[in-house]
Amino acid sequence: MPLTLYRHRIRDLRLGAPSRLEKDGVLSIDADELRALLLEDGTLAGVDFTVARPGENCRAGPVFDIVEPRAKADGGPDFPGVLGPPQTAGRGSTHVLDGAAVTILRENSPGDSRGPTGYVLEMSGAPAEVSPYGALLHLIVMPRTRPDLPGHARQKAYRLAGLKAAVHLARAGFARPADTVETLEIEAAGGERRGLPRMAYVGQIFSRQRKPEAGEQILYGADTDGMLPVVLHPNEWLDGAVLPSYHTSLGGAETYFYQNHPVIGALYERHRAGELAFVGTVATIASANNFDRERNCSFAANLVKTALGADAAVLTKFGGGVPHTDLAETARLLEKLGVKTAVMVTDLARDHRVESALLFNFPEVDAIVCIGGNDTRWSLPRVERVIASTREMAEVLAGPLEIESLNVVGVANQQGASRLRAMVC
Repeated sequence: MPLTLYRHRIRDLRLGAPSRLEKDGVLSIDADELRALLLEDGTLAGVDFTVARPGENCRAGPVFDIVEPRAKADGGPDFPGVLGPPQTAGRGSTHVLDGAAVTILRENSPGDSRGPTGYVLEMSGAPAEVSPYGALLHLIVMPRTRPDLPGHARQKAYRLAGLKAAVHLARAGFARPADTVETLEIEAAGGERRGLPRMAYVGQIFSRQRKPEAGEQILYGADTDGMLPVVLHPNEWLDGAVLPSYHTSLGGAETYFYQNHPVIGALYERHRAGELAFVGTVATIASANNFDRERNCSFAANLVKTALGADAAVLTKFGGGVPHTDLAETARLLEKLGVKTAVMVTDLARDHRVESALLFNFPEVDAIVCIGGNDTRWSLPRVERVIASTREMAEVLAGPLEIESLNVVGVANQQGASRLRAMVC
């Protein structure tokens, strides 16, 4: 199941007709053409665009999602189950605009635990230096939904607008030769992989601490309701099968994160280096009660052991404290089955006491990697340029602001993205 990524390095974004990718990496975007495409969705009353560049004294928000421009070149569906039929993702040819992003803004504050600002995108200063999104060129999409839409339909309109815009931009790459070509596959393991440790990844994609919104699309267009753990090829994560939840309070990732999943990328890197055999992944959810937890953790562990035949597994969680329990129980069951585990956790205890952060204590689960916490705050100055969908949100975001790192998109991530790395030799 090879997936070939044709990567085009983008050096600038400009609004102007016609849409095309120049040989020097400048991407022109016909705003009228893109607007007409997005307004085919009758839930939108209007949409505006602008560009934000690295280093610009600029702040945008509240961010709904960030998507890397990607498009299938061989007729396969883009974001299957959402923009196309629910066919298997992760095979064929995909064009990627490296260094670019489509960032979709909400019209209002999401409230919840992210406060009045929601997630903000910082393009300069200390927050931009520690967020991967501070180094990207952003096409900012500001949808205006029909005023009679319920909240869940408004969020679905944001999702569709972002994905459609990302695919539309990436199709400009079809006419240009790629700067680099990369083929991802694990099936070619063959005999040369014998003797290497067989490594799997187990990732939570939602937490049942919340119910999915009506019509929410997380895995191939489904909302995870009633979901049992499922084996996924790593390429399916990277190629549009998995999307983030609408719930900001759960601390979920962005679509860009799944398209560039760092744990899967690191396992692929070591697979190609001949250090291990990457045998696949299991996607699962954190449970809402003990019955579901027992079932899901047991099923996930069994898939890793028997379906993938893994010797070891890396596990990540989704959201706050409860998912730690599912993560740890799955790891405990795997250890019991003879599968070595490493779990990635975050410390969200504000007093930084071990007693506050300790959510599980299984002696056999002893390879624990802390990938950050919630103890960084910034005093952000007023910026020269604010990008928001409404005047009210622009006033909220203009600054100066006192803001937690969790509110700056890309700085904190509970699903495996970190600038920290633990190596055991």
